Amino acid sequence: MSYQRPNPDDRSDNVEKLQDMVQNTIENIEKAEETMQFSSPEEREKIKAKNERREEAIAAMREEIKDEARARENGYQ
Repeated sequence: MSYQRPNPDDRSDNVEKLQDMVQNTIENIEKAEETMQFSSPEEREKIKAKNERREEAIAAMREEIKDEARARENGYQ
């Protein structure tokens, strides 16, 4: 049995990955809003609820971006 060491924690591109995730989530919100015009009232409510959760996720990701940017400036210590 061989021992495998875990990969080191590479946070160097976390800010960029998070920014991509925010952009993708914004695009998903926009697409969902476009489909609302073709949806039933029940589906519209589900879409609205999901978009609210997406907005909350975006806020959390933006906070994490700030944290990661601060960590990057401080040398990830």
